[in-house]
Amino acid sequence: MIPELGPARSAGYLKRLAIAAVCFAVAAVAILAPFGHLGIAVFGSLGLGLGLLNMVLIHRSAARFASSADPLRKRKGAVQVFGRLAVITVLGVTIAVLVRPDGVAVFGGLVLFQFFVIVTTLVPIFKEMRRAGAQT
Repeated sequence: MIPELGPARSAGYLKRLAIAAVCFAVAAVAILAPFGHLGIAVFGSLGLGLGLLNMVLIHRSAARFASSADPLRKRKGAVQVFGRLAVITVLGVTIAVLVRPDGVAVFGGLVLFQFFVIVTTLVPIFKEMRRAGAQT
C-alpha cells in the first residue's frame, strides 16, 4: 500500500524538490562559470525553476480539484494542465530560440527536474514496499 500525499507531505515533497533544484543550480554555476559556460548554467537553472514552478502549480491544482464538487471539474482540470504545459513549453522554446545556443539548456534543466521528481517519488515508494515486504 502506498501512503497518500497529504498537505504536510506535499509541502515536504516540494521543499525537497526545491532544495535539490537550488543545490544543482548553484553547483552548475560554480562548476561551469570558470570554464566560460555561465549561460548554460544560468539557463539550465532557469529550466529547473520552470520545472519547480510547474510542480507547485500542479500541487495547487490537485488540491483544488480534490476539494471541488463541480461536475465539470475534470474538463477544467484538463484545460488547466494543457494551459500550464503550453505556457512552460512556449517559454522554453522562446528562450531556446532567442538565446542560441546557450538557451537550449532550459530543456536540460526541465529534463533534470523531471529526473528529480522521479527519484523523490520512487524513494518513498521503495521504502514502503520494503517495509510492507518485511511485515509479511
